[in-house]
Amino acid sequence: MLIIDSKDCENIDKALKKYKKKFEKAKVLVQLRARQSYTKPSVKRRSEVLKAIYRQQIASGKFDS
Repeated sequence: MLIIDSKDCENIDKALKKYKKKFEKAKVLVQLRARQSYTKPSVKRRSEVLKAIYRQQIASGKFDS
């Protein structure tokens, strides 16, 4: 549960902005999407490896996009 401490004189827009930022940092939506369907550990590990390879190729300059 996310709790936002707001002062009485604080604008509702600022409080909403704080809530959205805290919601994003908590990664609630990412967890919800991950729990919708089961992913085998081997598939999860393979996708992490492929992402790491892709990041390394970008860092080394193989992809110029």
